[in-house]
This record gives sequence, C-alpha cells and structure tokens, in this order.
Amino acid sequence: MQPIGIIHSPFRKKEYTQIQPCRSHSKGQVEVFPEFVDGLQDLDGFSHIILLYYFHCSKGYSLRVKPFLDHKLHGLFSTRYPCRPNPIGLSVVRLVSITANILEIQGVDILDGTPLLDVKPYIPEFDRVDGVRAGWFEIRNKPEQRC
Repeated sequence: MQPIGIIHSPFRKKEYTQIQPCRSHSKGQVEVFPEFVDGLQDLDGFSHIILLYYFHCSKGYSLRVKPFLDHKLHGLFSTRYPCRPNPIGLSVVRLVSITANILEIQGVDILDGTPLLDVKPYIPEFDRVDGVRAGWFEIRNKPEQRC
C-alpha cells in the first residue's frame, strides 16, 4: 500500500489525541496528494467521510489489551486499540469543505502527520447498522455503572 495523502490535526502527541471522532469537535485537514485529486470528484456532496489510515507511530502489539475506556483486559480484536498486527485506523468524520486537494474535516481523532490510505463516502444505507450489540463496552456503560 502507498499513502494517498497526509492527515493534519491539532494533535502532535499520541497521549493528547481524542479517542473517537464522536468525542471530538476538533478540526483538521486531509491533504490528498496531487496525483489522486481527480478521485475527489463528487465527494463534496457527502456530509461525512470514512478515512482509512496507517497508525505510523504504533509500535508492536499485544493480543490482550486494556482499552482507553476500560480497566479490564480484552482481546485486541474486541477493541479499537491502535497497536495492532496491521496498524490500520478508521474514522468517520464530518466533511466541512474541499478546496483543491485539501479536505477540511471536523471530529478528527487522528495524530498529526498520519499517512492517509483511503477515503470513502459515508452512506447511511450501507454503513449504519440497526440492532447492534456492543459487547464489553455496552456492559461497561450501563447507566447504573456510569460515574
């Protein structure tokens, strides 16, 4: 795989980066490399996009981890922990505007300088799923267990 761009955000250090787009109001930019700009045609009609990117600062992984929102060990693949065998990230962000090769986005939870692998439009008919279960996260976040 080769990056198609770079993601710019206010987050310069991993420890200060938001943990999910839905918990972030931060703005950022996606710089698409010039040779891929033609692929942005018609993207401006979408309110949200899916960014796939490379966790370039992630080193190693463990198959059991304590995720950011829990204190118990869980299997890596039941979390969104960034240290993974194939360190690929996914974020759904609001697309604010497009100017040439720059996408202005909101809800960024990505470290500044992260290599962009792909952009896809968020389409509710395809991407939203009803009747979901959220495993350990759902159990952890029952109203009686919240602080």
